[in-house]
Amino acid sequence: MTLRAALVLTFAAGLSLPVAAHEFWIDPEVYQVPSEGTITARLRVGEAFAGAEQSYLERNFDRFDLACSGALSSVEGRAGDRPALTVEAPRDGLCVVIHQTRDHTLTYRDWQKFVNFVEHKDFAGVLTEHAARGLPETNFVELYSRYAKSLIAVGSGAGADADMGLETEIVAEANPYQDDMTDGLPIRVLYQGEPRADVQVELFAKPPSGAVVVTLHRTDADGRVTLPVEAGHAYLADAVVLRALTPTNDGDPVWESLWASLTFAVPE
Repeated sequence: MTLRAALVLTFAAGLSLPVAAHEFWIDPEVYQVPSEGTITARLRVGEAFAGAEQSYLERNFDRFDLACSGALSSVEGRAGDRPALTVEAPRDGLCVVIHQTRDHTLTYRDWQKFVNFVEHKDFAGVLTEHAARGLPETNFVELYSRYAKSLIAVGSGAGADADMGLETEIVAEANPYQDDMTDGLPIRVLYQGEPRADVQVELFAKPPSGAVVVTLHRTDADGRVTLPVEAGHAYLADAVVLRALTPTNDGDPVWESLWASLTFAVPE
């Protein structure tokens, strides 16, 4: 692992975070399901790998799929279902849960909150660009959407993650349920199908007991980084795109953030 890709910050979840960065992720009840078992997962929004559960509501998402051993199917549910995903495992192998939210907006009424977000997610030059565009420091709007994936092993858990065609996503380049994780889990961060070079990846590690630990990592020129992992832990990896929008009317969004997440576990 290169120095730039190495850990640069570690802190316990109970400590104060630099910004209220509300991640969205898929939270499986268990990451390893027996053959002919049931895949159950919750949708969550929160901080430091802890957050509020979201219901199954079609108006809130554009895509909710399950990819198992090359077969793709839509996740069907009833409005208000919690957990949002409960389905009989379709076949043995590695299953990838895919969830894409619809667009939502937020209004920044406090400039410092935007500064904190930009600095925490390491968007170099954004504050300078904001000023150069003549944008206000209060009452401006951001558009945002979430692109979540989760790796769940059914039976043997054999198989591999892949590019699922999301606007931005994190692709695992090894199988944490079958491959040797001694040197970590290699991942690749994509945006519009292309690698995201030199961008921050935030990793939340949840041990069997104790506080969640957060570390920051950086992709190389090919959009790759190897995440340090330990047996018995569950993980959430997060990478965010921030892009400028050109408003046509007063009150239109001037920035858009796209949040990619990946959850997985490493067996004991």
